[in-house]
Amino acid sequence: MWRLKIAEGHGPWLTTTNNHIGRQHWEFDPDAGTPEERAEVERAREEFKKNRFIIKQSSDLFMRMQLKKENPIGPISEAVKVKDEEEITEEAVKTTLRRAISFYSAIQAHDGHWPAESAGPLFFLPPLVIALYVIGALDAILSLEHQKEIIRYLYNHQNKDGGWGIHIEGHSSMFGSCLSYIVLRLLGEGPEGGEGKAMARGRKWILDHGGAVGIPSWGKFWLTVLGVYDWEGCNPMPPEFWLLPKFFPIHPGKMLCYCRLVYMPMSYLYGKRFVGQITKIVQSLRQELYPQPYYEIDWNKARNTCAKEDLYYPHPLMQDILWGFLHHIAEPILMRWPFTMMREKALRIAMEHVHYEDENTRYICIGCVEKVLCLIACYVEDPNSEAYKRHLARIPDYFWVAEDGLKMQSFGCQMWDAAFAIQAILSCNLSEEYGPTLWKAHDYVKASQVRENPSGDYTKMYRHTNKGAWTFSMQDHGWQVSDCTAEGLKCALLFSQMPPVLVGEKIETERLYDAVNVILSLQSSNGGFPAWEPQRAYRWLEKFNPTEFFEDVLIEREYVECTASAVQGLALFKKLHPGHRTKEIESCISKAIKYIEDTQNPNGSWYGCWGICYTYGTWFAVEGLVACGKNYHNSPTLRKACEFLLSKQLPDGGWGESYLSSSNKVYTNLEGNRSTLVQTSWALLSLINAGQAEIDPNPIHRGVKLLINSQMEDGDFPQQEITGVFMKNCTLNYSSYRNIFPIWALGEYCCRVACA
Repeated sequence: MWRLKIAEGHGPWLTTTNNHIGRQHWEFDPDAGTPEERAEVERAREEFKKNRFIIKQSSDLFMRMQLKKENPIGPISEAVKVKDEEEITEEAVKTTLRRAISFYSAIQAHDGHWPAESAGPLFFLPPLVIALYVIGALDAILSLEHQKEIIRYLYNHQNKDGGWGIHIEGHSSMFGSCLSYIVLRLLGEGPEGGEGKAMARGRKWILDHGGAVGIPSWGKFWLTVLGVYDWEGCNPMPPEFWLLPKFFPIHPGKMLCYCRLVYMPMSYLYGKRFVGQITKIVQSLRQELYPQPYYEIDWNKARNTCAKEDLYYPHPLMQDILWGFLHHIAEPILMRWPFTMMREKALRIAMEHVHYEDENTRYICIGCVEKVLCLIACYVEDPNSEAYKRHLARIPDYFWVAEDGLKMQSFGCQMWDAAFAIQAILSCNLSEEYGPTLWKAHDYVKASQVRENPSGDYTKMYRHTNKGAWTFSMQDHGWQVSDCTAEGLKCALLFSQMPPVLVGEKIETERLYDAVNVILSLQSSNGGFPAWEPQRAYRWLEKFNPTEFFEDVLIEREYVECTASAVQGLALFKKLHPGHRTKEIESCISKAIKYIEDTQNPNGSWYGCWGICYTYGTWFAVEGLVACGKNYHNSPTLRKACEFLLSKQLPDGGWGESYLSSSNKVYTNLEGNRSTLVQTSWALLSLINAGQAEIDPNPIHRGVKLLINSQMEDGDFPQQEITGVFMKNCTLNYSSYRNIFPIWALGEYCCRVACA
């Protein structure tokens, strides 16, 4: 059986700044589990497979099974059901809350965080398998059990038409289909393999839609590295960009960090024109993936070919002109002496940045896409290097195993989930009953704050100050995030007002000051907050976004979610520590509030960039405004927000918004007007905090009934559609959201509506 390991790390190639607190990885133990437990695992797998076209997201059952056994909570009271005509009693709400918090406490790890899946995109895992195949480490890193679960995952998420999407809830795409098909072949599946001729159906989808020449640019890159595509069919990624003077508007140091850290190792591998060994499988794939013979493909035409199913952000003409110039004129020159000396210098600089990123993230890297690129770049530079060995040791940090198979995570959302979970539990006014849970969570918050800036002259390496920040995941990761820092600050401040005998010693005041410094340093001139780094580039640079399936990826920009979190954290800090940087904080909050109000849509909503979508953005905006004294009576902005949310309430009392809202930028209900408990909770939190209950509490009562009546027998809540998103066009599951937000909404309801 698979076993989840928490805060463990062994061997000479792993380094850590805090004894691996927050680390989560899975290991297979052939001797683990009783016959009954193994049977339960198989039932969960079969149940998912049977319903995979109805419920596409796993329920994260393996983690829940293990932690519930390790942290038994004993018997709990029966689930409460409230009929339509019945009023909601305080007892009903508190019973539901106690059942929910007891269950959620049982799946808390011993280091204080809540392990959870953070996955969903189908392009996360294939590059790793391709990279390991190319460098000859596939079987050494991926055991037979790993490979078995990867195969299970890919078959489970194949669409009915034979293709695979960019993410598990999406329509079939060339990107998802080619990468998934290739991985299955590399793992030993034959061209006609799979249940119901799954491989043949996948290949048919690819060929019926024009073949692999239509894969987007990231796919072209990985297929080229494998040897089933050609560098001549890729738009240039010249490493010489790293030699440009810093004042140039298109300097890579001005890019969004995620984009910069993707194209940094990509440019190195492009400059090297690296291609793996052409094996029999690679030769076979050259025949399987194209409707025409491989050597007859027009690679120049293929450079700008993208399947319509994948084309979310078409290249503007000026971008295609630039690629044409670089491909036909610049690259031939740069490949000849004496310009080859400049290329060698650019390659060295690119790798200096790769190594800096690796070392300052303990070889985790900022995310999974970058991780695999940096891994293979280190291998190409020196297959015997320490850097390459350290990369291999960190691969397990990205794996997650559930009933649908083994998947690759974005990295992890340990701190993000913990911050929300803490606030949710504290909102219930039941802290005395859950002291051990809160104590452990407080320990995690304190252990996860970044204590030192990146090494050396970090500004030279285009890094920003991060001393005092909280990351999305854990301290070892090292990358500051504005809203994670603000949410971490809020939690630390809330705990500082509680009895140490209940939650442990409060964090040192100086560390709070460090967090405030990070937050204040990130605000943009328009008052909004970006996510990772200060906004450095001109907006027109986004016209050169080369990723056809994402939007807004090239430059850092402001987000209502980050802005609202920053406002809440700073407002609470100012209240509790009024003597520190008061004028700067007041000015910052004032500008941020104006940004939030100015970015409200005419219908009263806000577009959310990291959750789906208008419901999510509106919740953050409302929380930010309320934290600064706004309410239903004194804020037209909040009244419009309430009107928007009420207009979207469904007949069952809930809210349910499709991921299509994010990509189409128009509010879209889920198919069949289904509601989700997470989005219902976001809407309820917004309405309660904005003061809607004083005007008409009935819509709130209806939503709360849905939450109460949806609770499962063990205190858990059901997994429904994915509610996370990024770059407008790809979903990301946060499996803890289904626990956190119903608790939070019910807690606020109990204290501010039912018991008010």
